[in-house]
Amino acid sequence: MREKINQLFKDKLILVMLVLGLLTIVAAVGVVTMKKGGEKSPYLDLQEEGNTYINAETEEGTKIAGNSNAESAETATGEMHEVLSEEEKTQNVSGTKNEWKAENEGIAKESAAGSIHAEEAGQLNAQAVALNFGETGTLGWPIEGNVIQMYSMDSTIYFPTLEQYKCSPGIALQAEVSAPVAAPANAMVLAVGSNEEIGNYITLDLGDSYTVLCGQLKEIQAAEGQYLEKGQILGYVAEPTKYYSIEGSNVYLQLLKDGNPIDPLDYLE
Repeated sequence: MREKINQLFKDKLILVMLVLGLLTIVAAVGVVTMKKGGEKSPYLDLQEEGNTYINAETEEGTKIAGNSNAESAETATGEMHEVLSEEEKTQNVSGTKNEWKAENEGIAKESAAGSIHAEEAGQLNAQAVALNFGETGTLGWPIEGNVIQMYSMDSTIYFPTLEQYKCSPGIALQAEVSAPVAAPANAMVLAVGSNEEIGNYITLDLGDSYTVLCGQLKEIQAAEGQYLEKGQILGYVAEPTKYYSIEGSNVYLQLLKDGNPIDPLDYLE
């Protein structure tokens, strides 16, 4: 009997221990469940953190993309400015060329107008100034001065500067530098030029196949094709050329008939 009681007691003890164990397990599961209910899931946290990271990266990516777009826009704008600058340069060059062309066309027109006026003035002068040297046969002195070199085509004469004898197709009239030189007769300017021997010179058509040449001049006041009256200023006395350094400053005067030199002293008044 006692053994049955002991065995029953043992069975109840085991049952109680099992119940306590079950209760302990249930309590532990409840606590764990409560903790789980109050905390976020690690997976969700990871996912949310992942989303946050992804979103942040996306935002950063958007910012970077935005900067890239801005840089592209700036680059495009710069290229547009460069294109515009090139167009402006082209326009400026074209404008400069056009201005230059217009300016030169203006000069050409003014020159043409000046030539017309000069031609008209020349025609009026031609009507007013009679080129009849053959009738008058007299020359005015282009400048007052001594004859320091004579005309001589039949025999040679001595040239001090050259230290030699040779023929002389004209005369040299002593003159002061910068003194005014006058036209010796009514004339039309045939040519204005310069050479080594007589320096700057002017050739005048006197009419009736007579021409006269005046050399050793500076600041010539007449132009080719211009009509001059007797006594009108041709220019001014220049420093002598190296061919007349000893003779000194002078006006060289040569008279020609049909292209052949004749003695000017036979015609000077």
